[in-house]
Amino acid sequence: MVKLILQQMKMRPGERVVDKLDAIEDTKGNSGDRGRLVITNLRLIWHSHTMQRVSLSVGYNCIINVTTKTVNSKLRGLTEALYILTKANNTRFEFIFTNLVPSTSRLFTSVIGVYKAYNSSKIYRELKLRGAIIQNKQLRILPQEQIFSRVNGVWNLSSDQGNLGTFVITNVRLVWFANMNDQFNISLPYLQMASVKVRESKFGMALVVESSEASGGYVLGFRIDPVEKLHEVHKEISSLFNVYSQCPIFGVEFTIQDKDIEEDYDLNMMPRAYSLNSFGQANMMEEQQMEIPFADEPEIDDSVVETSDVLTLYLADGRHQDGEPVYAPELGLAVEKLKEGFTLQSLWEVIPS
Repeated sequence: MVKLILQQMKMRPGERVVDKLDAIEDTKGNSGDRGRLVITNLRLIWHSHTMQRVSLSVGYNCIINVTTKTVNSKLRGLTEALYILTKANNTRFEFIFTNLVPSTSRLFTSVIGVYKAYNSSKIYRELKLRGAIIQNKQLRILPQEQIFSRVNGVWNLSSDQGNLGTFVITNVRLVWFANMNDQFNISLPYLQMASVKVRESKFGMALVVESSEASGGYVLGFRIDPVEKLHEVHKEISSLFNVYSQCPIFGVEFTIQDKDIEEDYDLNMMPRAYSLNSFGQANMMEEQQMEIPFADEPEIDDSVVETSDVLTLYLADGRHQDGEPVYAPELGLAVEKLKEGFTLQSLWEVIPS
């Protein structure tokens, strides 16, 4: 029995498996190791078949480019592979996945297709200002979107005199647009909504909506008369916000034709400590103890493995300029400035201390 850590590999609400391939090599970081690639509507997850501790998670929001590349695989030799360039914390990482099943393009079509679907559906997940979302005073409805109410006579308090406009409240977002110029508008998905409350302002009682820090941390104020109507709108938005939080709609739609997808695939059985998430952070997973049987595999102390050491395997080569030279008193020499999180000692150590 081996005790493993795995908490953040669990699928979040609204995340679903789109495709799963069981013969994929992580050619960049674990060359020669056969593994499984799980493609969800939010990220890619790879884990080794032989050592399930070894895995990675890449959020689509980190990805800069997805293409194909000819590589020399230990398991397939010279072959075409999937090449993914990402960026996190101003550092570029690259991932190379090789399909060990010959004469199939499913790896390319699934990953590239889902990534394109993710990029084309950002309006579901990102705050938009002055977007092309209104046509003839009507909201352009998104797939999976339903309008619950339309509220006239809503004053936007972003300026001293205010702007009169209209609320459109849906199951995905809160939209406001000005009556005089519908290009002056706001589309705020519930995903980026931090809070919604009623409080006093210099214009009287107002509906105050705060966006998340990731979307800029905006504080939006709206006045609706009479006050009773203001409270009704507040109650409706709060209710829809809570419902959305339980089951988010991310808008990423992609269907694999002529293939059975195991929608109940258990990601809880994929136990690794490192991921590159959609907000560009390299995270160590929270610990959760689980006993999973492995044949003839000794217990390993994962505490000696540092996140930075694992991610160095995936640093993009030849795609950045030399860093600024700085003096290293330990060596008495000028060296290239180290990336954040690295020390000279950690680079020289064979086994991290």
